[in-house]
Amino acid sequence: MDKKLLADSQVFLKNILGIQQILHMFDLLPNIIFWIKNEQSHIVYANNKFVEHLGLHNLQQILGKSDMDFFPPHIGKQFISDDKSVMNGQVITDRLELNMLKTGDFAWFSTSKRPLFDQNNIIVGTYGFTQLMNKTSQVLSNIDAIKAPVEYVRENFHKDICVKELADSAFLSVSALERRFKKYLSKTPKQFINEIRLENARRMLIESKLPIVEIAYRCGFSEHSYFSRQFKALFGTLPSQLRDNLYNKTQKPNNN
Repeated sequence: MDKKLLADSQVFLKNILGIQQILHMFDLLPNIIFWIKNEQSHIVYANNKFVEHLGLHNLQQILGKSDMDFFPPHIGKQFISDDKSVMNGQVITDRLELNMLKTGDFAWFSTSKRPLFDQNNIIVGTYGFTQLMNKTSQVLSNIDAIKAPVEYVRENFHKDICVKELADSAFLSVSALERRFKKYLSKTPKQFINEIRLENARRMLIESKLPIVEIAYRCGFSEHSYFSRQFKALFGTLPSQLRDNLYNKTQKPNNN
């Protein structure tokens, strides 16, 4: 690039009316969720799409809070763990993540994260982008290696699924299946099966009035006590406590 053009570009950037104007530009990007966090993983900025993704109405509702305030414990902990890794030098680029939407459906997201530096080149936080992948995305075409087993689990989570059966659905050996799950989803096939079952159980607890024992059975858990332990380990609360909290929130105060 011509030195004069480079110098003119630098002068132009210096004359821009502050960083806030640049941050507002991220509101113009369709389907892009953008955020900035400090060293404690507290949100210091996010675009409108991020706020909408959380089901909230304005930025002030999320400033100073962490992912643990908005997501189930297992997801919040993973995000915060990512932040620490990024601040320690790891770069996350177009990582594929399978998450449940508010509708109860699962969808693929592509996420990238970077460390945030101050004027002294010291890491002071992180920033990142994530976007919902559409069906024609080139990125999605690169994960056909696990598409079959993922779909198999989503359709058969209520049944007794063994890893060998899952590997057979993808015409893979068990070891090859486990390597691909670790590569693309950062978890083992067993962990994935368990999380899909528990995510569906949580949705059924919220959306239906079925007995907890029945929900456990419908989601592939034959023992109620085991289901409760697994549910608490993933979500930080027992199924019965979740139900109680939902019930209490729906009760109107008695003015008599």
